[in-house]
Formats: sequence, structure tokens, C-alpha cells
Amino acid sequence: MSTEPETAPPAPSLPKKRVGVVFVVAAVLWGIDILTKQIAVSTLAGKEPVEFLGGFVYFQLVRNPGAAFSMATGLTWVLALVAAAVVVAIIWLSRRLRSVGWAIGLGLVLAGALGNLTDRLFRAPGPLQGHVVDMISAFAPNGKGWAIFNVADAAICVGGVLIVILSLLGKDYDGTSIKDKKKAASE
Repeated sequence: MSTEPETAPPAPSLPKKRVGVVFVVAAVLWGIDILTKQIAVSTLAGKEPVEFLGGFVYFQLVRNPGAAFSMATGLTWVLALVAAAVVVAIIWLSRRLRSVGWAIGLGLVLAGALGNLTDRLFRAPGPLQGHVVDMISAFAPNGKGWAIFNVADAAICVGGVLIVILSLLGKDYDGTSIKDKKKAASE
């Protein structure tokens, strides 16, 4: 019989934190969103839709007081508060991120929330009432083929889809997989 205490096997090392990835992705896409909105305001105001890629895309300036598909047009201030809550939640969660995929997905959602929140805070008619600048109409002008959107909206959608795919694949935000957690729990 050995008198030495048994030592537990070393815990598997966790992947490094990915908070930087979230903020780099968010900063780059937020900047692109602000830039494209400024270009749209300065070049498309008062003009007919501009056909691009053989009519696959049209560029036109629309100021949207609502959410996607122009829903909740009378609730601009609520949408601004929801966007602010999303920003705070992602910043809080980002400290725990160890998955690059989740970091990219949340960075995209953060960029989109910040982009549209920026419009709601700083564009006319005023703080918490600002209209979001949309400029991309797919398949037909005037949103007849698809809702008119902007870079922020696209970032939110792509980030959301990425997060859903990672979840369906069992990949968790902390860099582990659901399968590994179940296996560890059964041991």
C-alpha cells in the first residue's frame, strides 16, 4: 500500500480567450457600416435606385424608423434600447469566449447592433428616434424583391446564422463541445 496521495490527472487546457477577436470583427464591420451609410447618404439622396450586377442588387437611400421589414416603426426608442442591451450582453459574454467561431459570430452581431444603434442615437429626427440608413435592395428596387437593408443588418444575420450552426454542431462558446461535456459528466 502506498502512502502517497493520488493525484488527479491534469485538467485539459482550455483554448485561449477570444475577446480580442470579438472586438476586432466588431470594429471593422462597424466602421464599414458607418462608411457605407455615409456614402449612401452623400451619393444616393434624392436619386433613383442604381442598378448593380445586372439587377441582382440595387442601391438606394431609405431611412427606416423601424426594425427589419419596417416592423415596429412607432417603437424606434424601444429598438434602440434593445440594441443597447444586446451590446451590453455581448460585451459581458465576450470575457468567457474561447471559441473563434463564436467570437466571430458575436463580433458580427455586435457590429450590427452598434451600427444601427449609432443611427438611432445620432440621426434625424433625434436621439433614440433616429432612422436607420438602409441602402441595399436585392433582386428588385424599392424592396420589392427583398427588404432593403444595410451592412449592419447583414452582419447581424450572418453572425446569427453562424451562432445557430455552431450550436447545432454542439460547439459551445467556451471552446468545448456539448459531446465532450456529456462525456466528462458521465466519467
